[in-house]
Amino acid sequence: MALSIGIVGLPNVGKSTLFNALTKAQNAESANYPFCTIEPNKATVPVPDKRIETLTEIANPQRTLHATVDFIDIAGLVRGASQGEGLGNQFLGNIREAAAILQVVRCFDDENITHVDGSVNPIRDIETIETELLLADVQSVEKRHDKLVRSTRGNKAMIPVVNGIKELLDHLNEGNPASTFAKRDSDVLADQLKELSLLTDKKIIYCANVDEDGLAEDNEHVNKLREFAAGRGCQLVKICAKVEEELQGLEDEEAQELLESYGINESGLVQVIQTSYKTLGLICYFTVGVKEVRAWTIVDGYTAPQAAGVIHTDFERGFIRAEVIAYDAFVENKTEAACRAIGALRSEGKEYIVKDGDVVHFLFNV
Repeated sequence: MALSIGIVGLPNVGKSTLFNALTKAQNAESANYPFCTIEPNKATVPVPDKRIETLTEIANPQRTLHATVDFIDIAGLVRGASQGEGLGNQFLGNIREAAAILQVVRCFDDENITHVDGSVNPIRDIETIETELLLADVQSVEKRHDKLVRSTRGNKAMIPVVNGIKELLDHLNEGNPASTFAKRDSDVLADQLKELSLLTDKKIIYCANVDEDGLAEDNEHVNKLREFAAGRGCQLVKICAKVEEELQGLEDEEAQELLESYGINESGLVQVIQTSYKTLGLICYFTVGVKEVRAWTIVDGYTAPQAAGVIHTDFERGFIRAEVIAYDAFVENKTEAACRAIGALRSEGKEYIVKDGDVVHFLFNV
């Protein structure tokens, strides 16, 4: 299960600078004018996790595979994007499959960096972006409703589906996101909503891009954004895209010293990924062997067969049992055999809920 994060925001808020820093790939042109990102930028990055590094030191495998995150950066959205203004609307489809949206919001004043609306106002900027996402969803649902009406005319079994999509359309047209639609979890609309993958049905993480001074202490813009995010029940990450760029190319010790000089302990990448996992309710478990040490991303609450299915569907279908060792126990005892000898290895069945950090060996029928 690869985690995919779509990065959105107005032009010139630091999206592409952040993308460059997060991915360590300088393939997203960053320039001080609107629409410098013409094509959507995509990159897959490993999830920073010290636990997998420790497991690698212990097992000395042939290879180590981290869990990964796909970051997708599209052109800046502007007011009227849903009607074709700017370039961002052309690429909204690229983030429809994303699990969450990272909305980058400029939270610093700098007369040398232009703003499409002439001034910095985080709440206004958010309203612009989310209005465009909502209008894009309205268009998608309108098309789906019209198609269903035409293709299912006379099919009584489809009447509840058509009616449900019409209710969703009315809900969106009233200015409400799909995430607050009362029937979004109904069986009747499950297949339709999965196919539509509506933008306003995704989890949102607000990313306050500040200047160097704003890292140590929240400025007025960040305070307003933090209050706004809390009111929405959303997570907020505060970063300085400029500092993130400075971190690139530095050795780990130098990078840590730079972060600490600004009064922070973790890079923007770590903060964004940790917040994304928390927002989406995701955890990692590990498989450890001489050939490979690997981290696997699952939904918190997955049973052992479901977790096995992330490796391969045959593992879930033929699941027999899972041999489980808690991460701390494995690190202390170094091997599966040693853990088994002291009773730290547990044999778990189909009802077992996999825990974050579990080291798991699945047994299954082929």
